[in-house]
Amino acid sequence: MINAAPGDLLISHVNLRDGVFDFTVVLILDADESGTLGVVLNKVAQLPLSAVLPTWVEVVSDPQVLFDGGPVSRNGAICLASVDSSEEPPGWRRLFDNVGLLHLDTPVELVAGAYAGLRIFAGYAGWAPGQLESELARDAWFVAPARHDDIFGVDQSDLWQRVLRRQNPDVAVYSTWTDDPETN
Repeated sequence: MINAAPGDLLISHVNLRDGVFDFTVVLILDADESGTLGVVLNKVAQLPLSAVLPTWVEVVSDPQVLFDGGPVSRNGAICLASVDSSEEPPGWRRLFDNVGLLHLDTPVELVAGAYAGLRIFAGYAGWAPGQLESELARDAWFVAPARHDDIFGVDQSDLWQRVLRRQNPDVAVYSTWTDDPETN
């Protein structure tokens, strides 16, 4: 059985058509016996970041927008940040590699210029114990390790295709999938 761990990407299979996760890439932030939590990396929220956290607009990575992290707790925000050093800055907690959660109560003055990448997500994706494992067994998701640019890249609009293209050929072929079944 394939398991997903913090730092892994879940890339939705073309057969996963639920209106929520179609053509999405989810970064796993936490996975244990109580379930799995992640954020969708390639959906921009309808609400501008300036309407929610105006002082953070200038410090987040380009594009300076609010991302739609998933269908759970859309009124809450998760901030991911990557550090360049081994020193843990104030308000930051390591999740995996050099990526961690940054508390949004951290003064913006301490944040400006201190991170190699910074992104804010409204909401998150969550799975109850065993739920994601069941979806993986049904081939609803492909699992791959995340790269820094997958999380903090400037253009997330084609992330689903880019991540699929670098997988083995049996998976990479899906990167050319379109909404029109006649052209697949």
